[in-house]
Amino acid sequence: MGIFKIGVISDWFHLGFKGGIEKAAEIGAEAVQLYAVSGEMSPDNMTPSSLKEKKDILASNGIKVSALCGDFGGHGFEIAEDNVWKVEKSKRIVDLALELGSNVVTTHIGVVSGNENDESYKNQLEACNQLAEYAAGVGAYFAVETGPEKAVTLKAFLDKLDSKGVAVNFDPANLVMVTGDDPVQGVYTLKDYIVHTHAKDGIMLKQTDPKEIYGFFADGGIGDLRLEDYFKETPLGLGKVDFTAYLNALKDIGYRGYLTIEREVGANPEADIKMAVDFLKEKMSAMN
Repeated sequence: MGIFKIGVISDWFHLGFKGGIEKAAEIGAEAVQLYAVSGEMSPDNMTPSSLKEKKDILASNGIKVSALCGDFGGHGFEIAEDNVWKVEKSKRIVDLALELGSNVVTTHIGVVSGNENDESYKNQLEACNQLAEYAAGVGAYFAVETGPEKAVTLKAFLDKLDSKGVAVNFDPANLVMVTGDDPVQGVYTLKDYIVHTHAKDGIMLKQTDPKEIYGFFADGGIGDLRLEDYFKETPLGLGKVDFTAYLNALKDIGYRGYLTIEREVGANPEADIKMAVDFLKEKMSAMN
C-alpha cells in the first residue's frame, strides 16, 4: 500500500458500470469515481434494487467509491435561474454518494472571477453556501475542481463561505493547462480544503482567458475542437505536472486520500490508465 490510495474514473473505460468496475480492479486500482449526473448512476434513475446491485458489484471486486462526479457542465453555478434545480439535484447526488460509501461529490462551479461585484460571483457564492450547509450537515463535501482560476482566487472564494462543506478536488493538470498556475504551490495554498484529487497531466499550448476556455467547454464539452488550440492532455509523466514535487506537497500537507486517474482523451484510455496506475505506484514507492 502506498501513502495515497489510487482511484480511476471508470466511465473512461467505456465498458458500462460492471465492466468498468471489473477493469478498475484488474489494473490494480483501489477505487472508482463515477459520473452521477445522468444515465444509470443518476439519482433520478436509481432504485433500491439497482443501488443494491451496484453495491454488490463494487464489493465483489473489492472496489471502493472515491467520489461521485456531480458536474452539470455549462456555466456551473454562475446563472441564478439554473441554480435552483442544480442545487437540489446536487443534494441528491450527495445522498447517493453516502449510500455508496463516499462523502465527496466533485463539480465545477464555473469560473470564479474574484470580483465580488460580479453577478456570477454572487450567484456562485449563494449556491455554494447552500451546498456547503447541506453537505456539512450530512458529513460530506462538494469538492470544487481546480482549473478555471488560480488557486489563490479559489481560496479567497472558499474563505468567504459559511462552512467547510464546500472543499476542493485538486486537479494539477487543469492549473497547468488553463491558468498556468503552479500546482505544487497550489497544494499549499489550498491545503485546508483538499479532500480529493485527480491524477492528470497536460501541457498549455497557448495562454488565454480561462473564461474563453470554459466557455468552449460549456458550449461543446470536452470534445469541442477549439480546445485543441489551447492545451493538450497527456498520459501521466508526459506533461508539465512535476509529479514528484506535487505528490510530496500532498504528503507534506497531510493529505492521505485518493489520487483518482482521469484520462478524458486518447486512442487507448485503458492502456493510458493502466500506465498511470503503474506510474503512481512507482512514484509512491520512491517516497516510502
